[in-house]
Formats: sequence, structure tokens, C-alpha cells
Amino acid sequence: MRLTSYSDYSFRVLIYLGTKDREKLIKITEIAEAFSISKNHLMKIIHHLGKMGYIETIRGRGGGVRLAKSPSEINVGKLVRQTEEDFHIVECFDRKNSQCVITPVCSLKHIFQNALDQFLKELDRYTLEDVVKNNIMLKDYFSS
Repeated sequence: MRLTSYSDYSFRVLIYLGTKDREKLIKITEIAEAFSISKNHLMKIIHHLGKMGYIETIRGRGGGVRLAKSPSEINVGKLVRQTEEDFHIVECFDRKNSQCVITPVCSLKHIFQNALDQFLKELDRYTLEDVVKNNIMLKDYFSS
């Protein structure tokens, strides 16, 4: 299983914001520089995170972003489900599958489906709070 860079960057934004004071607005440029990610690419991700209710975005000169929820309310599994377009681990997961001739009788897809279900179930056990609870080390890392 491999997550897209979209999910990866979404987590990075939330982790960064999770290490900051929730009242303070953070500039997108600051996050982009911390991770060496294009500001334009991050703007799309931040817009989506805002629409999903994970972050609050304030426009304008004194604007920025901050978490809209407590880190304990941000579930890792739920975020993965919301940021991944699909979970087509193999071709037969796609309803438009036309390449694999054994799809109707293959049991391997069920094994992969079970593995995917277990993967997501494990992610459901964690929140952003679990990720940022070593907050001091992360803060030190981001401040250098």
C-alpha cells in the first residue's frame, strides 16, 4: 500500500499545525519552507483541508491557517480515506477492469481487500495527537 503525495502533504500540514499554538495563524509560506514543498501545491491541499473542517483558513494580510479541531479529534484513518482518490491496490479493484481475464474467479483480490481493510482499521486507532505528542522534538525540528 502506498499513499499519494496528496495524503502525505496533508499529514505534513496537520502535523506542522499540530505543533503550533492553536490560536496563532501560520502562513502557508512557512509550512512550504519547512517541508520544501511548493506553496502553490500546498494551497490546493490547505483549501481541501479547510473544506473538510480540519483547518481554519483566514484570508488577507494578517491571515493564515490553524487547526480547526483538536489533534485528538483528527483521525488518521478517516483522513486517509478522505485524501486518497481510490484504493485500487490491483487492477481488479477498479470496476472498469478490463485487462485481467481471471477477475471473476480470482480469490487474490479478496486477500488484498482484507489486507486493505486491516490497514485502514489500524490507521483508525490513531489521531493527530498520537503523531504530535512528542511535540517538543517536533517544535525544535521546525524551529531550526
